[in-house]
Amino acid sequence: MKIDVDFGLCEANAICMGIIPEVFQVDDQDYLHVLSDEVTPENEARIRDAVRQCPRQAISIKE
Repeated sequence: MKIDVDFGLCEANAICMGIIPEVFQVDDQDYLHVLSDEVTPENEARIRDAVRQCPRQAISIKE
């Protein structure tokens, strides 16, 4: 599984970064970067939490 971000919807509000900063990072120009798009058993629960909490529903998981 991989993380998919719709950057057209993303507002880079950093909620996802607060949940799992080793995967999501917002830079000084308010642009979201996905540091690792792999969903692993170790990070899946927190990534799913980031997907649920994204206010713009810009993050999803692709099989």
